[in-house]
Amino acid sequence: MSSKNYDPIGKLMGLRYKSHPWHGVDIGDKAPNFIMSFIEMVPSDTVKYEIDKASGFLKIDRPQKYSSILPALYGFIPQTYCGENLAEKSCTALDRPDIVGDSDPLDIVLLTEKEISHGDFIALARPIGGLRMIDDNEADDKIIAVLAGDALYGSYQDISDVPQAVIERLRHYFLTYKDMPGEQRNCEITHVYDCETAKDVISRSMKDYKIFVEKLLFE
Repeated sequence: MSSKNYDPIGKLMGLRYKSHPWHGVDIGDKAPNFIMSFIEMVPSDTVKYEIDKASGFLKIDRPQKYSSILPALYGFIPQTYCGENLAEKSCTALDRPDIVGDSDPLDIVLLTEKEISHGDFIALARPIGGLRMIDDNEADDKIIAVLAGDALYGSYQDISDVPQAVIERLRHYFLTYKDMPGEQRNCEITHVYDCETAKDVISRSMKDYKIFVEKLLFE
């Protein structure tokens, strides 16, 4: 499922104007085995960036209140959406029928040996696993992937290849990076899942994106 199936005029416009990272960047013909990712943040960032859904530009969401350090590149997978199909996966795994999708593109963590100084770029990734995260009863999965061709992480085939210390750093970051003084969050990571599950989650989010786009077109 790619943008060319829905908006060929928009695809041509992208040759002249900057494409919207969520809608105008193609996920790739080999998805979910290889996926294009849009990176918003790098480990050296001291503020939380996220995409502005209306304009497609990066915006400052908030300065980090605590000294949480992002352990890897972080962003989202274009042309994905966390809706009913993705939420169903968490509902089944946790036997909790009330979980819903968070209505955002699917998040991705990208492992690489390279030091990259800033976000706002696209990169080809190969998924190897993920974190099943529930944030205030919303499915907020984090796909863990490796940069395609990376000299260090490129040989990893599954989440079981990743050192446990790296996984624990990721878990700690995502459970704490939204913390604000005096506030409490209802957030949990229930599972660390494997490559095949990650691919299923991505495929579900691609189906959800198709439904999302069709609703926008016909509203």
